Amino acid sequence: MLTKKLTTTALLLAFACAIWAQPAFTGTWKTINEETNQADGHVEIYKSGNSYFGKVVKMIKDPADSKCDKCTGNRHNKPIMNMVILENMVLDDDELQDGKILDPNNGKWYTCKMWLKKGEPNTLVVRGYLFGFYRTQYWYRVK
Repeated sequence: MLTKKLTTTALLLAFACAIWAQPAFTGTWKTINEETNQADGHVEIYKSGNSYFGKVVKMIKDPADSKCDKCTGNRHNKPIMNMVILENMVLDDDELQDGKILDPNNGKWYTCKMWLKKGEPNTLVVRGYLFGFYRTQYWYRVK
């Protein structure tokens, strides 16, 4: 009986350690525009199934009722607030990748990769790729 309890405890502890060892991408992040170095807003990154998504939860630079006038498709002229701008990111080692990110300021979708800056677990490096070029932003965890 004692052996069974110890085995169960060890398995639970190993499972908890594996979860804690994964980078903590979920939560709310303050986005910083790489051209102006000013805060644009807050994006909440959340997990759904095996993928990660992100939606705008606070507007800083633009009014809260701003619309995505440069977006195409079903996002055209829709409110940016609560818009999902990060889709289908998959955890691979210490990075989120293979998804896409929308820049509501220009309506363009970018292939995306994200990782926590080395030694700075509250700084998220966000890199969007389009036609062989890329843009990099740094997002900061909102506490």
